[in-house]
Amino acid sequence: MKLLLTSAGISNTSIKKALVNLLGKPITEANALFIPTAIYALPHGCTISRQVMNGSIGDPFCELGWKPLGILELTALSSIKRELWVPPLMETDALLVGGGDCQYLCYWMHQSGLEELLPTLLNKTVYVGLSAGSMIMTRFGTTYGNHTLPDESRKSLGWVDFALHPHLDHEWFPENTLAHLAKRAATLPMPSYAIDDQTAIKVVDDVVEVVSEGKWKLFSP
Repeated sequence: MKLLLTSAGISNTSIKKALVNLLGKPITEANALFIPTAIYALPHGCTISRQVMNGSIGDPFCELGWKPLGILELTALSSIKRELWVPPLMETDALLVGGGDCQYLCYWMHQSGLEELLPTLLNKTVYVGLSAGSMIMTRFGTTYGNHTLPDESRKSLGWVDFALHPHLDHEWFPENTLAHLAKRAATLPMPSYAIDDQTAIKVVDDVVEVVSEGKWKLFSP
């Protein structure tokens, strides 16, 4: 298992080096698939998804020179024959999972059939998360509630035994102060990482490493 859980993308040289290390090859020689699904549960999600893809919002993610980059839309997969989308998925070097609503993303991970493929896929493919795309791999997720899913729908998949709180001290998220996130972490039964947009969590099997040129904090349960 190789995970790179970012707050906002490949925002600095250290995180980029970590990505290349996980890939085992230059980004320009690696192919990737981008999952925009979680973004649709945000206001103006359709516009934001395009901005993430073309690099006009946030930090570099899709526009890193991948060779090639494809789009994997989870909401469409359950109505498409698996032989059309599973082989390209299993051949990809990196799965780029965008941010948005954790609950919406978890729901479609399951409904699409992707969740059941993750154990096999992540034996070779690097999972690169952005915000909610990172959070769902932990034991803690959030929701904006801009959807019609059942309230009991999961908010995370629990692949790693910690919580992640991205966008520390970001101007767009005034509630994401260190003091506020400390209070949130104190309510959880697992360790919590609060990370800013210059920080990522690298996970290789059971080894967790913080990659940062910014600010972060680990809270014990």
